[in-house]
Amino acid sequence: LLNVLRNTSPKNENSDIIYPHLSPAQQNGVVSSHDVISPVSQTRTEHQPPSSASAPPAQPPRDQWGGKYEFLLSCIGYCVGLGNVWRFPYLCYRNGGGVFLIPYFIMLFFTGMPLFLMELSLGQYGAAGPITVWKCCPLLKGIGIGMLCVSTLVCLYYNVIIAWTFYYLGSSFQSPLPWSCDALHNIPFCRNKTNVTQSPSEVFWNEKVLGVVNSEGLHDPGPVRWPLALCLLAAWVVIFLCMLKGIHSSGKVVYVTATFPYFVLVVLIIRGATLEGSLNGVAFYLTPNWAHLADAQVWHIAASQIFYSLGIGVGGLLSMASYNKFDNNVIRDTLVITIGNCCTSFFAGFAIFSILGHMAWRKGVPVGQVADSGPGLAFVAYPEALALLPGSVFWSILFFLMLFMLGVDTLFGNMEGICTAVLDEFPQLRSNLKHKTLFLALLCFSFYLMGLLLITDGGIYWFTLIDSFSTSFGLIIITLFMCIGISFFYGVNQFCQDIVDMICHCPPWCTKLLLYFKACWVVFTPFLLTFILTYIFIEMYRTSLHYGTYVYPTWGKALGVCMGAFCCLQILIWAIVAVSKESGTLKDRFQKSIRPLNSWRVNNINTTSQDQHVEPQRVEGPFTVNLTEADFTSMNWEAISEA
Repeated sequence: LLNVLRNTSPKNENSDIIYPHLSPAQQNGVVSSHDVISPVSQTRTEHQPPSSASAPPAQPPRDQWGGKYEFLLSCIGYCVGLGNVWRFPYLCYRNGGGVFLIPYFIMLFFTGMPLFLMELSLGQYGAAGPITVWKCCPLLKGIGIGMLCVSTLVCLYYNVIIAWTFYYLGSSFQSPLPWSCDALHNIPFCRNKTNVTQSPSEVFWNEKVLGVVNSEGLHDPGPVRWPLALCLLAAWVVIFLCMLKGIHSSGKVVYVTATFPYFVLVVLIIRGATLEGSLNGVAFYLTPNWAHLADAQVWHIAASQIFYSLGIGVGGLLSMASYNKFDNNVIRDTLVITIGNCCTSFFAGFAIFSILGHMAWRKGVPVGQVADSGPGLAFVAYPEALALLPGSVFWSILFFLMLFMLGVDTLFGNMEGICTAVLDEFPQLRSNLKHKTLFLALLCFSFYLMGLLLITDGGIYWFTLIDSFSTSFGLIIITLFMCIGISFFYGVNQFCQDIVDMICHCPPWCTKLLLYFKACWVVFTPFLLTFILTYIFIEMYRTSLHYGTYVYPTWGKALGVCMGAFCCLQILIWAIVAVSKESGTLKDRFQKSIRPLNSWRVNNINTTSQDQHVEPQRVEGPFTVNLTEADFTSMNWEAISEA
């Protein structure tokens, strides 16, 4: 039997037996050639149960990014989304112009950056998705479940935007553009301006695309609009194909999807600068109004835009960081991505308002009358402005290609959060490509079926409802508990030490920045999140939800509140589950449930850091060595690892 064991163990010149899970001082029945074994100790050793420190069963290898630029581009693409183009410029001019940048960057430095770094560090150190990573504090597993719920709601409505973009992209290949005054069916709208309440672009959007004129409200969704259904199906097929091989496929796609929007923005800025009236639009965008700094709503809007733009608390950042190498510098990545994202929002305003200024000049109206936010900017105001330019077909195709790239990148991150969470909970799916492909196909098809409600005649009402409440108070509560849990339950000092361990050769500036981030995690960020949450509840009670002239009924608003509450209630539900699994008094149960599990700091197979990778210890022993059940398990584990 010993000869057989020696033949199956790894060969070396000393024919050593390998015990990867045991230290020299804790050999389980293993004695060196200098030791003497008594019969009593032999008997006790033979009946000794296997060590609790034995290696866990082999898990399928975890993927890693092909390079640091894939991760950076994926995060930039995830953060730089539609909100940078259709939301920030409008919020900027509505809330004090250039003055809005003051609360915006303050919220970035005291809430956005600290929470962004926390998510990246947590995912990279734990090498796990938004659910499994809470082995560091089992009491807070509900945070990961809540992130999954928010991400599901976001994916549900976000791909509808990509479907609209597909529809407009296909329509852009017509000459003249179907929403321009040059189209024959739009001549009555353009000639009789006194009796017309809607522009051709508004008619195209409301009647041809949405069909909202055929619906009375939330209670009357109407039939599915099949041209949009085909566009939505095409959008989900694109997402499925790009994510088929996980980060190995999406990591390559982002080289195009994350960089192309910057090229288009530069082209649009250059083109806009040559147009008459463009300076009026830029002046309207940046003219400061200092009185807005005293308005609490401006600070709340600035914080909301930071959350909306950076994608904090949805699980996408955490999942993408989990595929990093252990020694990746997360502090550097945080600075590059967050500052780059906010600068993109600022410069996108020049591309938007320079061309809107030209449209206002052509119509002879103030810029404020043609500016809009959200879908109204992307699918009504800006396409109408592009239709006035020479070569309007080219500019329209370029613009909607940019919107498509922006949307796809953001959806990659949200879908990656969902897939990583499920694959970490069911690792057998990761090792079987057929089962993983089937899971991804079923996930995309399920989202497609649920998304059909949003492309009915009244789908825009459901779209607005989900958009308003999916990332509202529920998301703030999730991030607040994440910040408090890591700072006070897991320990902010331990968390900072984990970051230092990852960076290895931490430069002096990293150490100083960690002191700043530590202060934010403990004091400033929780305080600001509490302020934002309070303001959201006050506004929710005082104001009504509406789309255009349609005011949502009470039951509709209550449904939205239930969506947000369902996401954050996961924290309470799973905390109760974690406490109930422990034994002892309530205090003992609580203390046990906030302790990291034994598997939290397990050696990661993919880790390239020598400090983290522990080589199996080789112990020389004669042929008369005593073997236990744990030794057989160790040999099998090593054979699997080497294979």
